Amino acid sequence: MDKLSAMEVFVTVVESGSQSAAAEKLNLSRPVVSRYLAELEQWSGSRLLHRTTRKLSLTAAGSEMLTRCRQILEMTNDMQAVLSPTESQPHGLLRITTSSSFAQVQIMQAITDYVKQYPEVSVELLLFDHTVDLVDERIDLAIRITNHLEPNLIARQLSVCRSVVCASPAYLSEYGTPLCGEDLAGHHCLTHAYHGKNEWQFEHEGKLKHFSIHSRICANEASILMQAAIAGAGVALLPTSLVAPLVRTGELTVILPDYHALELGIYGVYTSRKHMPATLRTMLDFLVGWFAQQPTWDEL
Repeated sequence: MDKLSAMEVFVTVVESGSQSAAAEKLNLSRPVVSRYLAELEQWSGSRLLHRTTRKLSLTAAGSEMLTRCRQILEMTNDMQAVLSPTESQPHGLLRITTSSSFAQVQIMQAITDYVKQYPEVSVELLLFDHTVDLVDERIDLAIRITNHLEPNLIARQLSVCRSVVCASPAYLSEYGTPLCGEDLAGHHCLTHAYHGKNEWQFEHEGKLKHFSIHSRICANEASILMQAAIAGAGVALLPTSLVAPLVRTGELTVILPDYHALELGIYGVYTSRKHMPATLRTMLDFLVGWFAQQPTWDEL
């Protein structure tokens, strides 16, 4: 068995949602796709997919295999791109999406630096505060902050997002400073519509703790919650990449420093690694290096 081909077939089946769709995409017959899957399962010694008449779903072993196969295929593609003498200079349009607040504090500067390095590339940046379908919106690259990635998409981790609890000095002067997680129940909290609307989770003294909160203002954009916190409306749980400059100037104060919010991954998400254009590959490589060279966001 050609293991690399079998891995590509397996990944394509998962991303396409069916063996028939994968066969069409790979220009293979359905029996050949089935044979590759069977041989990969035999080689791994594990059942990788639950097969029904309506849909496919991954087993636990299949989920682990999917991650490993994607890593191997991405590594081989990167190697081919590096060694290929015909690799073209990146050029053309690259459509990218992310959230408004993250675009303002991080991504816009990264894109500016990228197009200086690759002047033949143009970037269209689309800001959405909800998850969008990359195929329907013709998106080349989505930059998402999450711990729940869609299995039919490919993701490359760019960095980590950490958050802190903070409030304005004026708010703390009027309402007092929470000294423990339980104190949050007595405070006005500013919450994100999609993350922690009614409950915040922290790691504290080696244990995972959950605290119910009263949401005074809820929004689907972190920068709006930051403005509300500056105005003294309440206590907010916000990314350090967003609030670090305000903490340094004293406009916001970090509270509950021993309570560590759950970290989220920052990922570059795209639809397919097959025949990846040079624009997308170089942008991903650039973002990985760009985030690695940035000042530490957590030095508040």
